[in-house]
Amino acid sequence: MSPGSLNGEAGAAAAAGLLIESGSTTTTNTFQIAASSIMDSSRVSTCLISMLLIVYGSFRSLNIEQEARERELKKRNESTTNLLTGEPVQQEPSKFATLDTMHALCLPLGASISLLIMFFFFDSMQLLFAVCTAIIATVALAFLLLPMCQYIIRPCTDGTRISFGVCGRFTAAELFSFTLSVSIVCVWVLTGHWLLMDAMGMGLCVAFIAFVRLPSLKVSTLLLTGLLIYDVFWVFFSSYIFSTNVMVKVATRPADNPVGIVARKLNLGNMVKEAPKLNLPGKLVFPSIHNSGHFSMLGLGDIVMPGLLLCFVLRYDAYKKAQIVTNDQMLPPPKGVGSRLTYFHCSLLGYFLGLLTATVSSEVFKAAQPALLYLVPFTLLPLLTMAYLKGDLRRMWSEPFITQQPSKQLEV
Repeated sequence: MSPGSLNGEAGAAAAAGLLIESGSTTTTNTFQIAASSIMDSSRVSTCLISMLLIVYGSFRSLNIEQEARERELKKRNESTTNLLTGEPVQQEPSKFATLDTMHALCLPLGASISLLIMFFFFDSMQLLFAVCTAIIATVALAFLLLPMCQYIIRPCTDGTRISFGVCGRFTAAELFSFTLSVSIVCVWVLTGHWLLMDAMGMGLCVAFIAFVRLPSLKVSTLLLTGLLIYDVFWVFFSSYIFSTNVMVKVATRPADNPVGIVARKLNLGNMVKEAPKLNLPGKLVFPSIHNSGHFSMLGLGDIVMPGLLLCFVLRYDAYKKAQIVTNDQMLPPPKGVGSRLTYFHCSLLGYFLGLLTATVSSEVFKAAQPALLYLVPFTLLPLLTMAYLKGDLRRMWSEPFITQQPSKQLEV
């Protein structure tokens, strides 16, 4: 789901209200109102938080990969003894889910089917949606809070893992982060507060960016192009088929609170306070400080999908830097225009400009705008151009991280 259009719709509605209220508004006043709406605190918060989530998720992914590589190197050094003693060498399973070409082609179709299911059967399946979302968001939020919990717990523990039988072994920091995450989700269920919903959405964004991988620029281009078409269709053309904007309808529809549903089933309605409806964490919501009742919304898909591309280019930047440090001749040193500008910086700047353009377009056209319509070209086209100028396009387009390891004989 990519309800970046909600950002446009909410802003357009607020701006229209101001223009109507002013009565005889001049062109200058109209421009000032539009400019103030664009620079509203809710929109600024949306832009800054979305960029911070992408940067944080990308670096978390890179750190996880580096830690896994260090553990693999340590096991490889220990494998010398295993080879001599005949003991098998255990391979550590990968934590990452890598998307291939088929995934990139099928994901927009799967997203469309999911959108239609939520549009037609939301009332009958809203309890299932709410429970599944709460469970997934709990795990993702625990992952988001883990570094903070590690920093707090570090003076009090030595990092020993505690066994929980078939559930596995966990450190004190992991247990603390999970407990804190469960508490936040429980308070959200009882109150439905937007800030707690945003915290859950942030956890989903960071976890998705950190653990889902794009292997090449080809897969990235196919995925983002398909999602751009998906976003444009459901925002601009779904109303002609279904008599309403399906994307906006699904993203803004609240779900019944599971606590209230259980209370009604047990005939406890008179004993239990009516639970508030829940807005599912498929979006980030930021209210305006200056305009009461005005808020800005950005779908998680408009953060995660471009974030996967930025995570890919960050990994490639780190890979090229490592190749230069080790004097690997497989990748020539960068030269020519833009040699000091990394792909990650270029893509992050493009994401900011795309988000800014989407915000301006929502004010100009006074209508819902699919954010990916602006985010994809502003991030993908500069990246392709820069890769071509640096001579990396062919390598990034295929499998940039697969290298042929030279065969080495074990010396005793």
